[in-house]
Amino acid sequence: MEADLLVNATGNINAVHPCYEADNASYIFARSPSITCVVAYCVLGLLSVATICGNLLVIISVVYFKQLHTPTNYLILSLSAADLLVGVLVFPFSMAFTVTSCLYREDVICQIRDSFDISLCTSSILNLCCISIDRYYAVCQPLRYRSKINVQVALTMILVCWGVSVMIALGIIIAGFSQGTCGEMCSVDVVLANIMGPIFSFYLPAVIMICIYLKIFLVAQKQVNSIQSAKSVSKLERKATKTLAVVMGVFLLCLSPYFFCVVFQPLFHHLPSIPVIEALNWLTLSNSMLNPFIYAFFYNWFRSAFKMIITGKIFQGDFADTNFI
Repeated sequence: MEADLLVNATGNINAVHPCYEADNASYIFARSPSITCVVAYCVLGLLSVATICGNLLVIISVVYFKQLHTPTNYLILSLSAADLLVGVLVFPFSMAFTVTSCLYREDVICQIRDSFDISLCTSSILNLCCISIDRYYAVCQPLRYRSKINVQVALTMILVCWGVSVMIALGIIIAGFSQGTCGEMCSVDVVLANIMGPIFSFYLPAVIMICIYLKIFLVAQKQVNSIQSAKSVSKLERKATKTLAVVMGVFLLCLSPYFFCVVFQPLFHHLPSIPVIEALNWLTLSNSMLNPFIYAFFYNWFRSAFKMIITGKIFQGDFADTNFI
């Protein structure tokens, strides 16, 4: 959508976006941006920095400390890598579209943004699916856990997650089913036109995860009254399962509103406004920032690892064999 068309439709650039001003019948970025514009940049910028730093702490912790080299933590590492890339790749493009309110036309950037957004979102939920499978064997079949879920299996799961994510993103982009018709308007003007994308990249994996965790919950309830089962499933495994269930729950809470809007938008009497769509989009992106805080809140050993990294203690000696548990 061209700037002049957008402005003619509103009659006032200030009504469209607080960061622009009129200049000889054209509109340029304001020399003195409004408080709203400055606050928007600062908040979204801080969100991006927090996402990058938080997930970087998780990645360094798992890679550096040998005690954390477990199949479950490798899956968490993969999830954190996806969240880190959201902060590095998706946030800048999303900030550009949000703050400029589509006052310029960038077809290639629009396509790049959509491909990164779709692939990383899909990777996150597929990684969560793999984590739920890991928790299923840990709680429901503890005696078979080590034979079923090992490092090789975890690495295979990770490769499948990323491979499928890239293929889904390329398929959606090549088929022209991106978040908007990038050649004609900004991606926030028209959300996902198709239904197949959200079904395979969100709804189907979400249903699978919910079913798996429901099964885990039912088995855990039965194990409460079983001394033998209580011995076979350690408190550490139970806590890990609860923590990762919280991660999954937060993920669904953050993404569900946006995908609900995407799929059921044709049924709405009035289409959601651009600010509403952008707010829902940023809610989905904010999930990438929350996971490290969840780990730090529930895991004492993650907090200890974070502290050693932040204070620079790991640079003062060899602490790779540190025992956190």
